Amino acid sequence: MIDWLIRAGFLKSSNIINAFVSTPRHLFVPRGQSTYAYENIALSTVDDSTISQPSTVAYMLEMLAPARGDKVLEIGTGSGWEACLLSRCVGTSGSVVTAEIDRRVAEFARDNIHDAGTKNVRQIVADGSMGYPALAPYDRIIYTAAAPKVPTEVFKQLGVNGYLVAPVGNTEMQKVKRFRIIKGKMYEEGDDFFVFVPLRGKGGFRSSMSSGRP
Repeated sequence: MIDWLIRAGFLKSSNIINAFVSTPRHLFVPRGQSTYAYENIALSTVDDSTISQPSTVAYMLEMLAPARGDKVLEIGTGSGWEACLLSRCVGTSGSVVTAEIDRRVAEFARDNIHDAGTKNVRQIVADGSMGYPALAPYDRIIYTAAAPKVPTEVFKQLGVNGYLVAPVGNTEMQKVKRFRIIKGKMYEEGDDFFVFVPLRGKGGFRSSMSSGRP
């Protein structure tokens, strides 16, 4: 799978490639679907949540460009796979804060993160759609479900020269955008279309919707 992601151009950075190598995807997939753990497909997990297809996760991590020592906020823990990938990217000098609104999904992720031996991930069971200001600022922020927009309150939690990556659009289709604020001016890029499940919570589409995440 990793070789294919590299050949297809989804994985480029050695830091992220090493994270994929050291974070086996089968640890985050329900037992009944372990046969498909290394296929480039999304898989169902808990409460209509999903673990995103590897190419999408790789694409977004390359846009996020996490570096050693970074503090990262992940909005939507899902299976815990991406939180562990981020943990490997930022190293022991960095940290990952991951917020999940669905308690059952958070419990599923917690067990997976533990089994993967990840130490520098802090899990929060809460509505993360407006970020998590208590531990701000963050060097990187990543949404793992579709949002109608990124609230101003979340941008305020981004540190100087930090990146924010999010799938933004409607419930049918989104563009994965990378945002950066430099000297008070907002810059954004990204035009590729994706389909993510809708974000739940105050900053999402509907608080009653379930959302699937990496």
